[in-house]
Amino acid sequence: MCVTFSNRDEAGKIEDTTQFAPKYDSDGLMVAVAIDHQTKEPLMLAYMNEESLKLTLEKQEAVYYSRSRQEIWHKGATSGHVQKIKEIRTDCDQDALILVVEQLGAGACHTGKESCFYRTVTVEDGAAVTKMADGVEQTFDPEAVYGKK
Repeated sequence: MCVTFSNRDEAGKIEDTTQFAPKYDSDGLMVAVAIDHQTKEPLMLAYMNEESLKLTLEKQEAVYYSRSRQEIWHKGATSGHVQKIKEIRTDCDQDALILVVEQLGAGACHTGKESCFYRTVTVEDGAAVTKMADGVEQTFDPEAVYGKK
């Protein structure tokens, strides 16, 4: 399958069109938030470029662009913790995505937790601090999955 996107100049009023004309930032990226299809809890935030977005649509599995490694990153290729696409939503400007996924495997986060969003932010004595969110546990050993860093 060869996925194509509409040209933003030809898409008409972008807020009302049925055409998908993604808008990337100056680095050619757009933000993508993965949420669990059952719980609706956030799992992770990553970025996509045109190639990774097309691969995601073709494979029906999440494929991101790693800004740190400057390469395409098929989620779960190393860990086996694949994200199966259930639905993809875009916002009114078509410059951000929500991936509604079935998270396969023990978790989405490279730290060994189910979600990358495992901390809460509060203010104590005027200073912002983070704390582990209630009920967060390690769901897999990241060293066993990814090796030592």
